[in-house]
Amino acid sequence: MVEDNGIGIDPIHIPRLTERFYRVDKSRSHATGGTGLGLAIVKHIMLRHGGRISISSHPGKGSKFVCHFPRKRLVAFAD
Repeated sequence: MVEDNGIGIDPIHIPRLTERFYRVDKSRSHATGGTGLGLAIVKHIMLRHGGRISISSHPGKGSKFVCHFPRKRLVAFAD
C-alpha cells in the first residue's frame, strides 16, 4: 500500500488511471510530469500474478493505492 495526503484525484479519473499514457493533468509536459505508464505497468504486473490494484482518492485529502496479491502467491514467497 502507498498512501499520501496530497491534493487527491477527482473520482471521474480513477477508472482510467491504469490506462497507458493516461494523465489526469493534461497540461503537464513529459519534462515536468510523468509519462502515464507507471500505474499501467503496476496493473499488468498484478494481473500477471493473479492480483489486482485498488485506488481510492478524495480531492483535498490524498490517495491510496493498494496491491492485492492472492494468498497462494504470498505463501510461495514465504519459504
